[in-house]
Amino acid sequence: MARDELDAFLSQRHTNLGLFDFEGKKTPCIFVDQQKFDHIIKTIAGKAVSVETNLNILQDGLGHVFVRVTLQFSQGGIEEQFLIYANESLEFFEALAETSMLTLSSSKSETGTTNVFMIQLPKPERAENALEIIRKGLKNKQKP
Repeated sequence: MARDELDAFLSQRHTNLGLFDFEGKKTPCIFVDQQKFDHIIKTIAGKAVSVETNLNILQDGLGHVFVRVTLQFSQGGIEEQFLIYANESLEFFEALAETSMLTLSSSKSETGTTNVFMIQLPKPERAENALEIIRKGLKNKQKP
Protein backbone atom coordinates (compact mmCIF):
# COMPACT_ATOMS: atom_id res chain seq x y z
CA MET A 1 0.00 0.00 0.00
CA ALA A 2 1.55 3.27 -1.08
CA ARG A 3 1.77 6.08 1.46
CA ASP A 4 -0.94 8.10 -0.29
CA GLU A 5 -3.25 5.06 -0.28
CA LEU A 6 -2.58 4.51 3.41
CA ASP A 7 -3.28 8.17 4.14
CA ALA A 8 -6.55 7.96 2.15
CA PHE A 9 -7.67 4.90 4.11
CA LEU A 10 -6.70 6.52 7.41
CA SER A 11 -8.72 9.63 6.55
CA GLN A 12 -11.79 7.46 5.81
CA ARG A 13 -11.60 5.26 8.91
CA HIS A 14 -14.41 5.20 11.45
CA THR A 15 -12.91 5.92 14.85
CA ASN A 16 -16.02 6.19 17.01
CA LEU A 17 -15.88 2.67 18.44
CA GLY A 18 -16.17 1.29 21.91
CA LEU A 19 -16.77 -1.66 24.17
CA PHE A 20 -19.41 -2.01 26.83
CA ASP A 21 -20.28 -4.63 29.36
CA PHE A 22 -23.21 -6.81 28.35
CA GLU A 23 -23.94 -9.65 30.75
CA GLY A 24 -20.33 -9.69 31.93
CA LYS A 25 -18.74 -9.69 28.47
CA LYS A 26 -17.09 -6.89 26.54
CA THR A 27 -19.31 -6.20 23.54
CA PRO A 28 -18.08 -4.15 20.56
CA CYS A 29 -20.03 -1.05 19.61
CA ILE A 30 -20.00 1.19 16.55
CA PHE A 31 -21.24 4.68 17.35
CA VAL A 32 -23.08 6.64 14.67
CA ASP A 33 -24.51 10.13 14.72
CA GLN A 34 -27.93 10.53 16.29
CA GLN A 35 -29.70 11.30 13.00
CA LYS A 36 -28.39 8.15 11.31
CA PHE A 37 -29.23 6.02 14.34
CA ASP A 38 -32.76 7.44 14.51
CA HIS A 39 -33.28 6.76 10.80
CA ILE A 40 -32.23 3.12 11.18
CA ILE A 41 -34.44 2.54 14.22
CA LYS A 42 -37.48 4.27 12.71
CA THR A 43 -37.10 2.29 9.48
CA ILE A 44 -36.94 -1.12 11.15
CA ALA A 45 -39.14 -0.51 14.21
CA GLY A 46 -41.81 -3.18 14.67
CA LYS A 47 -40.47 -5.35 11.85
CA ALA A 48 -38.72 -8.67 11.91
CA VAL A 49 -35.23 -7.76 10.74
CA SER A 50 -31.99 -9.54 10.11
CA VAL A 51 -28.63 -7.93 9.45
CA GLU A 52 -26.12 -9.48 7.08
CA THR A 53 -22.72 -8.63 8.51
CA ASN A 54 -19.62 -8.85 6.34
CA LEU A 55 -16.02 -8.25 7.37
CA ASN A 56 -13.81 -7.46 4.39
CA ILE A 57 -10.15 -7.38 5.43
CA LEU A 58 -7.75 -5.14 3.55
CA GLN A 59 -4.04 -5.37 4.29
CA ASP A 60 -0.80 -4.34 2.67
CA GLY A 61 1.63 -6.98 3.96
CA LEU A 62 3.46 -4.28 5.93
CA GLY A 63 1.30 -4.51 9.02
CA HIS A 64 -1.51 -2.12 8.10
CA VAL A 65 -4.86 -3.87 8.42
CA PHE A 66 -8.25 -2.33 7.71
CA VAL A 67 -11.62 -4.01 8.01
CA ARG A 68 -14.63 -2.80 6.03
CA VAL A 69 -17.63 -3.77 8.15
CA THR A 70 -20.79 -3.87 6.02
CA LEU A 71 -24.20 -4.12 7.66
CA GLN A 72 -27.05 -4.87 5.27
CA PHE A 73 -30.48 -4.74 6.89
CA SER A 74 -33.23 -7.00 5.53
CA GLN A 75 -35.78 -4.18 5.95
CA GLY A 76 -35.74 -0.63 4.63
CA GLY A 77 -32.95 -0.99 2.08
CA ILE A 78 -30.38 0.10 4.65
CA GLU A 79 -26.70 -0.66 4.12
CA GLU A 80 -24.03 0.86 6.30
CA GLN A 81 -20.28 0.56 5.83
CA PHE A 82 -17.58 1.35 8.35
CA LEU A 83 -13.86 1.26 7.59
CA ILE A 84 -12.03 0.33 10.78
CA TYR A 85 -8.25 0.46 11.23
CA ALA A 86 -7.54 -2.80 13.06
CA ASN A 87 -4.12 -1.56 14.17
CA GLU A 88 -5.93 0.85 16.51
CA SER A 89 -8.84 -1.39 17.44
CA LEU A 90 -7.69 -4.98 17.91
CA GLU A 91 -9.67 -5.23 21.17
CA PHE A 92 -12.85 -4.40 19.21
CA PHE A 93 -12.31 -7.43 16.94
CA GLU A 94 -11.27 -9.67 19.85
CA ALA A 95 -14.58 -8.83 21.57
CA LEU A 96 -16.47 -9.44 18.32
CA ALA A 97 -14.93 -12.90 17.99
CA GLU A 98 -15.59 -13.63 21.67
CA THR A 99 -19.25 -12.58 21.80
CA SER A 100 -20.44 -12.86 18.18
CA MET A 101 -22.36 -9.67 18.98
CA LEU A 102 -22.07 -6.23 17.47
CA THR A 103 -23.97 -3.17 18.57
CA LEU A 104 -24.87 0.10 16.96
CA SER A 105 -25.50 3.06 19.16
CA SER A 106 -26.02 6.77 18.97
CA SER A 107 -22.92 8.75 19.77
CA LYS A 108 -25.07 10.66 22.28
CA SER A 109 -26.33 7.64 24.22
CA GLU A 110 -25.13 6.08 27.41
CA THR A 111 -23.66 2.90 25.99
CA GLY A 112 -25.37 -0.22 27.17
CA THR A 113 -28.34 1.54 28.70
CA THR A 114 -30.12 3.49 25.97
CA ASN A 115 -30.24 3.64 22.18
CA VAL A 116 -28.50 0.37 21.46
CA PHE A 117 -29.30 -1.93 18.55
CA MET A 118 -27.74 -5.37 19.00
CA ILE A 119 -26.79 -7.64 16.13
CA GLN A 120 -26.14 -11.33 16.73
CA LEU A 121 -23.74 -12.71 14.14
CA PRO A 122 -25.30 -15.89 12.69
CA LYS A 123 -21.89 -17.36 11.84
CA PRO A 124 -19.48 -16.80 14.76
CA GLU A 125 -16.67 -18.47 12.85
CA ARG A 126 -16.55 -15.49 10.47
CA ALA A 127 -15.49 -13.17 13.28
CA GLU A 128 -13.04 -15.75 14.61
CA ASN A 129 -11.49 -16.22 11.15
CA ALA A 130 -11.33 -12.46 10.64
CA LEU A 131 -9.53 -12.04 13.97
CA GLU A 132 -6.97 -14.67 12.97
CA ILE A 133 -6.32 -12.89 9.64
CA ILE A 134 -6.08 -9.51 11.40
CA ARG A 135 -3.55 -10.83 13.93
CA LYS A 136 -1.42 -12.36 11.15
CA GLY A 137 -1.54 -9.09 9.23
CA LEU A 138 -0.52 -7.09 12.27
CA LYS A 139 2.49 -9.34 12.85
CA ASN A 140 3.93 -8.03 9.58
CA LYS A 141 4.20 -4.52 11.04
CA GLN A 142 7.37 -2.90 9.72
CA LYS A 143 9.53 -0.88 12.06
CA PRO A 144 10.14 2.69 10.80
